Amino acid sequence: MNPQTPSKVLILCTGNSARSILGEYLLRAKGRGRFETFSAGSHPAGRVNPLALRVLAERYGIDASDARSKSWDEFEGIEFDYVITVCDNAKETCPVWPGQPMVAHWGSPDPADAAGTEEERYRLFVNVASQIARRVELFCSFPDEKLRDLATLRGVGERFRIGEEEA
Repeated sequence: MNPQTPSKVLILCTGNSARSILGEYLLRAKGRGRFETFSAGSHPAGRVNPLALRVLAERYGIDASDARSKSWDEFEGIEFDYVITVCDNAKETCPVWPGQPMVAHWGSPDPADAAGTEEERYRLFVNVASQIARRVELFCSFPDEKLRDLATLRGVGERFRIGEEEA
């Protein structure tokens, strides 16, 4: 990770239709070129949830119309600096990535599974996006050299926490 090269970040969940999409686009926007962001799922839904796109557009002014739901198999062999899981299932089944990336878990409830009216579901998407946005802000608040220091200090397989209470 040299200062001129953006850090590669992969954000994972199961379906890659909501939480990981929110994380990918929020980090891309708030990171202002510091991060090359991607998202994927262990069992991709095949489509991005329209409420995720609506929240990104209405609440954050982010156009994510090019987002797509994809498998983490698409990224096999790529070296990432950071891998962030946003659901417990992805955390438990996350494959080993080459290059010993830092691994974080930012668990949030899956808004795509919510029942209720469209407005009730939208409010849940807003809440989950707010959780992820706060974690993204904290992550982005670290200067590049501090993020590199974190990566240097951590051993293989260790996890770090940004914006998440210890369980």
